[in-house]
Amino acid sequence: MPTFAASFFLNMEIKNLFAQKLLEVKAVKLQPTEPFTWASGWKSPIYTDNRKTLSFPRLRSFVKLELCHLIQEHFPEAEAVAGVATGAIAQGALVAEELGLPYAYVRPKPKDHGMGNQVEGELLKGAKVVVVEDLISTGGSSLKAVEALRQYGVEVVGMVASFTYGFPVAEEAFREAGVTLYTLSDYEHIISEAAKTGYIKDEELPVLAEWRKNPSEWKGDYHE
Repeated sequence: MPTFAASFFLNMEIKNLFAQKLLEVKAVKLQPTEPFTWASGWKSPIYTDNRKTLSFPRLRSFVKLELCHLIQEHFPEAEAVAGVATGAIAQGALVAEELGLPYAYVRPKPKDHGMGNQVEGELLKGAKVVVVEDLISTGGSSLKAVEALRQYGVEVVGMVASFTYGFPVAEEAFREAGVTLYTLSDYEHIISEAAKTGYIKDEELPVLAEWRKNPSEWKGDYHE
């Protein structure tokens, strides 16, 4: 079993490596002059689309295996896997298949017809479940899935995700909800790798830094 120091440096290596891989498949988009609008209503000069990883077999396998490694290291007690719709449905299923565990996925809200399910699939009541997520921004949708699973009657032991922006509001929300989160990479590593390779222009770095300070209030003001 690796020591804490060895595990820490291995995790840092994975964060850098996955950041590089996301940039290679152009999963990171920058639009300082035409900001994206997130579901939360926030304006953002950057958008990370981890779902593109599903289209590249070797990268898809990399994500699957590294998420499995996070689960085995941090949540070895997990008895089932739950993916968060829609971004993590496929990746969650791949992880559950690799680990040989039962799988279900969680809708943003209960289905408005048929059985009216929010949790799709079947999980044993009281089972220890690890949640697989695609991307963490404010954390709102991820934690709604956690709450739905708890109401369903299972124990959420933690969450793993491909990427997080690492916003303080999300970190506080996860603390309040009692959910431990581990990710393959994060905003800092993406920006660091993008700057090294020229994926991001030097003049765009101040914009990204300014947005990161207060993303909820950023309005997209930008001048080259």
